Amino acid sequence: MELTKKKAAKRLFEEDNKPAVDAIKDAQYIAFAPYIFQASVLLRDKGILKFAENARTAGCTIREVADSVHLPYYGVRVLMEAGLGIGLLFRREGRYFLSKTGHVFINHPMARINTDFMRDVCYDGAQDLEASIVSGKPVGLKHLGDWDTIYQGLAMLPEPAKTSWFAFDHYYSDQAFPEILPLVFEAMPARILDIGANTGKWALACLEYNKDVHIGLLDLKIQLDVAKTNIEQEGYGERVSYHPHNILDNDLKLPGGYEVMFMSQFLDCFSDTEIVAILNKCYDALPDTGRIFINETFWDCQRFEASSFSLQMASLYFTTMANGNSQMYDSEVYLKLIDKTGFEVVRQCNNIGLSHTILELKKK
Repeated sequence: MELTKKKAAKRLFEEDNKPAVDAIKDAQYIAFAPYIFQASVLLRDKGILKFAENARTAGCTIREVADSVHLPYYGVRVLMEAGLGIGLLFRREGRYFLSKTGHVFINHPMARINTDFMRDVCYDGAQDLEASIVSGKPVGLKHLGDWDTIYQGLAMLPEPAKTSWFAFDHYYSDQAFPEILPLVFEAMPARILDIGANTGKWALACLEYNKDVHIGLLDLKIQLDVAKTNIEQEGYGERVSYHPHNILDNDLKLPGGYEVMFMSQFLDCFSDTEIVAILNKCYDALPDTGRIFINETFWDCQRFEASSFSLQMASLYFTTMANGNSQMYDSEVYLKLIDKTGFEVVRQCNNIGLSHTILELKKK
């Protein structure tokens, strides 16, 4: 197996060197986590943190903030004092200032997108984590709609959950596309099958990158309808085929005639056994010289602990909201699943985009 990008700079989660005083603080963060989240969102959305940012080195008082954001003085006081403990603000001589963490929280797009995703998609369903783990079903999904999995209802999600879900999904994958395209087109494939096409963003990237390639899109019909609208609006309809397909229906075969199959953040939407079954379906449809490119975010392949943490927490979204049986995988688990199929990994590229890994597979 060729590894074309360096692995994570260090092995994460192998030691416990935290001082006891920090461990005590972190335990309290866990205990009060729901209030930490709700207060932080209010401090952001009500403009309190922004007011502190604009005050710069002069700082601001609770009264100044309350008058500006038109909230009761008491409410602003408890929120800003909570902001001190959370680490979004700091105080000097009675005046409040925005901290580095506060600056990142309100200005970094990843922080905003993750926060909106948790608030709008996951928060209410998080209370059903235990029931989801016991049943293997996304019990928390009932807070958004009456579907077996969230993928059946993506096009019908209520707002603001719909906007926040797609913003979360696209933010990570889209930034990896510029680095992935040269890898996929290295052998100049004429036909590529995009499995789990979502809204068609990857297909559009391919069509724009190569003027001759033909793209097949495969997904549930309700999702393909969205992708088709987006692609035809860009004038690429003549170079695209659409394949409505339930990937979990083992009686349905994948379409043939494609030299490359591409799956971006797709297999992480399925359980261990389902991943093996899907790859076996791919094996039957792919020519002997064909390739599969898999774009995933493995929590153990990250450069920074914050990235790994975000992915580990996102796994709980899959448990409670998405389907009840998938996750953001540890690469070692994932590679062992591939070993159970007729494929082998011939190339692994870590640190693609923000946090992605590309796996290139061929038949053994």
